[in-house]
Amino acid sequence: MPMLEECVFAGFGGQGILMLGKLLAQAAMDQEMYASWLPSYGPEMRGGTCNCTVAFSDDEIGSPVAATYDVVIAMNQPSLEKFEPMVKPGGTLLVNSSIVPVKASRSDVEVHYVACDDIADEVAGSNRSANVVALGALHAIRNRLKTESFESAIRECFHSKGDKVIQPNLKAFRAGVEAAAQPAKA
Repeated sequence: MPMLEECVFAGFGGQGILMLGKLLAQAAMDQEMYASWLPSYGPEMRGGTCNCTVAFSDDEIGSPVAATYDVVIAMNQPSLEKFEPMVKPGGTLLVNSSIVPVKASRSDVEVHYVACDDIADEVAGSNRSANVVALGALHAIRNRLKTESFESAIRECFHSKGDKVIQPNLKAFRAGVEAAAQPAKA
């Protein structure tokens, strides 16, 4: 049976939600997998709602959207409220606990709280890399692709901005991996 991973990432415009999806799709393509990336955002852009779906598989992908997803990353509270019901039972829900003060209500999914903004501030000097922290955490939790593929995707997607952007994002990715690998604090 082919491996298929369907994800939705959501937050405010300006949180790097679309880039988060691009990085995952690029990492999958780096491993010669099929990948789809479908952005969705309101007309207000920065500050408005934003989400994207990413699917990757070792076989062709029938549709870039699904009714339910293996993974949901909610970078803000409205996204948690909207997309939590769309996680498949047994799927993964990752919540940016830096700015989401509520807990998930589902008990049939694996829920992870990662302080993405706080970690990005600490390791990269800005919360602008919170999306990459979330990507690192997702990698640690699901482990569907190689670490090298994610790091290659970060270098490729940010190459035009140079090392001043690439290096902090690599640090943010690694910090996300580390944060998700540690046991949750009560």
